[in-house]
Amino acid sequence: MSSDKRYDMAGLSATTRLDPWLEQYAQRTRGLSSSAVRALFAVASRPEVVSLAGGMPFVSALPMDAIAETTARLIRERGNVALQYGSGQGDPALREQILEVLAPVGVESHPDDIIVTAGSQMALDLVVRVFCDPGDVVLVEAPTYITALSVFSSYQCEVIHVPMDEHGLEPHALRDTITRVRAQGKRVKLVYSIPSFQNPGGVTQPPQRRREILEVVTSENVLLLEDDPYGLLSFDGTVPRAIRADDSEAVIYLGTFSKTIAAGLRVGWAVAPHGVREKLVLANETAMLCPSNLTQMIITEYLSTSPWLDQVKVFRELYRERRDALIESLAMYMPAGTTWTVPTGGFYSWIDLPPGVDATAMLPRAVAARVAYVPGTGFFADGQGAHSLRLSYCYPEPDRIVEGVRRLGQVVSAEADMAELFGTTDALSSHRPPIAPTSDMA
Repeated sequence: MSSDKRYDMAGLSATTRLDPWLEQYAQRTRGLSSSAVRALFAVASRPEVVSLAGGMPFVSALPMDAIAETTARLIRERGNVALQYGSGQGDPALREQILEVLAPVGVESHPDDIIVTAGSQMALDLVVRVFCDPGDVVLVEAPTYITALSVFSSYQCEVIHVPMDEHGLEPHALRDTITRVRAQGKRVKLVYSIPSFQNPGGVTQPPQRRREILEVVTSENVLLLEDDPYGLLSFDGTVPRAIRADDSEAVIYLGTFSKTIAAGLRVGWAVAPHGVREKLVLANETAMLCPSNLTQMIITEYLSTSPWLDQVKVFRELYRERRDALIESLAMYMPAGTTWTVPTGGFYSWIDLPPGVDATAMLPRAVAARVAYVPGTGFFADGQGAHSLRLSYCYPEPDRIVEGVRRLGQVVSAEADMAELFGTTDALSSHRPPIAPTSDMA
């Protein structure tokens, strides 16, 4: 008889567990949870469902033949290097090229200040690992990137949301929150922000707002973690200047090739102050020894031999067309009382629903109507966002977006009618736990 099964007098299992190691896990794993919403996305992945949920880049627009030829040539000619271990900090040639990629956002640095990681998500994880002890406070936007919340939770950080307005993170609210948290005897370790085409809000901080936020973090001596996966994807071609461009000591900048080349290559980076960089390199080596030489060299060859800025322009135009399809169909099909952001770049729009409509409770009915989204509670650590949702327009074709919004509009209209007839569900939804992320929610 296995040690995880003990039987009572009736012969029935009293303590049978699916996982006999349950009591042995580290305390921090309590922040790793699943949800009913996660199961719904297995259904939402079916082809008949229009998914406006996942933030998957439209990689079909890439020059596949050129990338295939580049990869084949690398294996033939430099396979002994591409398939070998590499540097824990990342390939020096790629770090040089990342400086060129950073030029449009105004970041000037040195290749030694760059750490290549397996996507910017890993860079985020490394920063939190290096800086945060259990109980440390991380200040984030309200709402914020869903998987960042999982990272903070896994390191047992206390996440506190700071309000946003139509221009992004509010500087006065940020300073007030820092003051309040410190008065409670807590340590504020990081401020995490997505200034450009924010995920999930779709809003962008204008230059003055960025200067104000920088002034707050420098005067309060708090490190700013600037996550910028979408910065080059401005629909009018005007790339926002990074906050890191104006202060190289107070800001760690995270970037990625996932949105401008291919997510499947899993190559991102962090640009950090010198001392921080050393710690991140050590953490990177501890986590994975070294990033993939092969994928780094594929990107290096691509950047060297292809007009990569022209490809970024292709993505901008493609996503702008899809954004337009989303915004026009929202105006056409959503009932009165629905509002939304109009992003000027990136992948997402944030939707506020009519009074009484709960986005999480509505999701099964939306999936039954063959359309999917991410409920707003997933983007908060404290159960906010019940009456909001995020829509992603980056992957579906424009006509599919229109059809998806039409289906969603019918569901929202029915829910709004029910809420008006029977009353709202505010009391039930205000304490809903956050949603565990899936890969489709990125």
